[in-house]
Amino acid sequence: MADRVAPDVASALLDGSRQDESGPVDEVGLVAGTEDSTPLQFAVALDEASYLQLDDVVVTVRHVPGVGPVLTSGIVTQVTARQEGASYGSDVFLIAEGVLPARTQEIAEVTTTRVEPEIYVPPRPGEVVRRARGNERAHALYFDQMGNKVPVGRGRDGAPIFVNMEFLDGTRGAHVSISGISGVATKTSFALFLLHSVFRSGALGARAVNAKALVFSVKGEDLLFLDQPNIRLDDDLRTSYAELGLPAEPFASAGFWAPPIPEDTTARPNVTGRTSGVEAFWWTLREFCDLQLLPYVFADAEDDRQQYTIVIHQVAARLKRYAEPFGDNGAVLLEGKVLTTYEELVNFLVERLTDEDTRADWAGPVTGTGTVNAFVRRLRASLRPLSSIIRADLAGGPRRAISTQDQQLTVVDLHNLHERAQRFVVGVVLAAETARKEEAGPGGLLFTMIDELNKYAPREGSSPIKDVLLDIAERGRSLGIILIGAQQTASEVERRIVSNSAIRVVGRLDAAEAGRPEYGFLPAAQRVRATIAKPGAMFVSQPQIPVPLAIEFPFPAWATRLSECAGPIQPPPGASGASQAPPDLMSRLPPEDDIPPF
Repeated sequence: MADRVAPDVASALLDGSRQDESGPVDEVGLVAGTEDSTPLQFAVALDEASYLQLDDVVVTVRHVPGVGPVLTSGIVTQVTARQEGASYGSDVFLIAEGVLPARTQEIAEVTTTRVEPEIYVPPRPGEVVRRARGNERAHALYFDQMGNKVPVGRGRDGAPIFVNMEFLDGTRGAHVSISGISGVATKTSFALFLLHSVFRSGALGARAVNAKALVFSVKGEDLLFLDQPNIRLDDDLRTSYAELGLPAEPFASAGFWAPPIPEDTTARPNVTGRTSGVEAFWWTLREFCDLQLLPYVFADAEDDRQQYTIVIHQVAARLKRYAEPFGDNGAVLLEGKVLTTYEELVNFLVERLTDEDTRADWAGPVTGTGTVNAFVRRLRASLRPLSSIIRADLAGGPRRAISTQDQQLTVVDLHNLHERAQRFVVGVVLAAETARKEEAGPGGLLFTMIDELNKYAPREGSSPIKDVLLDIAERGRSLGIILIGAQQTASEVERRIVSNSAIRVVGRLDAAEAGRPEYGFLPAAQRVRATIAKPGAMFVSQPQIPVPLAIEFPFPAWATRLSECAGPIQPPPGASGASQAPPDLMSRLPPEDDIPPF
């Protein structure tokens, strides 16, 4: 029965394509007879008045006896030109002068994307090939089978390119991996555009109300202005967004967090470009002990290989058991001592672990001195990086704790923190959000965007943060947690995280990185093109389409730095708005320039 219906589908597409176009059918050539034609790949000999470029979508029809018309669709993956009749390199001059007869011929290599009906026969040489437009293009790229489509940019033909929402929301797959050179590949810009498209395209339907995004920012204060319109927003940019079915607007519901200023007791966030609408975050000593956050202090990938990890868990368990709350700001009482700063806590632990009378109680009775000393050295090394975010000398407000519950987009600024402190924050926040989702159930979606993923989930070694990210990658779709990871080198990220990413995006790549097996999903021509891709150009791979699609996405409609804000910055709804930078911090304002942070 299917064989009888499918030819009707192919015929309807043929008729529909002619009705959709106001002009004649765009025939570009014939299936070439000099190259082998297979069901999965064929070549097109172009006529002199036509051309095909990389990424063009084409179709050809073969009439099969007993079946009817078989429509084969594909994407151009390579185009070559040669002079037929030339034998030597110098013949080109003779041909140009008319002395030697020859003809210039262009051949386009086409990789098949879809066959309808599924009768896998090769297109025959001499069959007409034309550009796919309208319904035929949507059919060739499986857009007609996507119930919920998320626009991710424009194709080479200027028409929208979509990804299937079912491979983003966990229905059939989840997670996004974005790779490319820092500063050129526009990984962060694309990730934010993808979030904007997910929230505003309508693909989520009623679920958009409960969908959240958590973004960790590690490169300056660029992401602290996502709720402000871009001063470069003009009619052309609005049109570009409108043609993708999106509003050219900033993120309306956003919350911003930054660490407090070190050695400052006023709880002001450590930012300079934005002085209102940013909340300071930190963890009190009581939370540090009760939640057993000590393992996240030792978040280097190599730490988990060492024996002192036994000491880590032993000390964390004892802190949880014996630390008593003291006062209103999160201080703790331990063995008669009141501790209000991370330095006091570290000194207390070092004192107990180096004292022969108390070492066994805190580190375990069979732990050797060398293991304890290794723990102590690394604990002391964490003192400076973590002192500003683990403390009990500040009066905490209602929005001190990082949470995604009160706004759709949550930005956590980490650029002023030491790398060790950045890992601590990412690990603790992700673990808390994962636990919250487990308790609440998979009712809403949480998109988690992490830049420099290779730093938190490297290929070698293990750590508490890597364990959290692996848990999200392997069972996050069942919890409604979607990971959007960006990295310069996918080859340095844990394999299980990359392999669990249904959507893979590649921007500008280093030539050596492009040759890695992790990019085997890219055709050879696209690997080469990835080394010269310009900002804003990406290759998007998704399970439903066998060939990655080249796209370009529009310039951000939201400000990406202070100089791009269209007007005075208004604090987000619900934010305190009272955070003001002291006068001496104004000298740290970044210089204004007009170069977008791609």
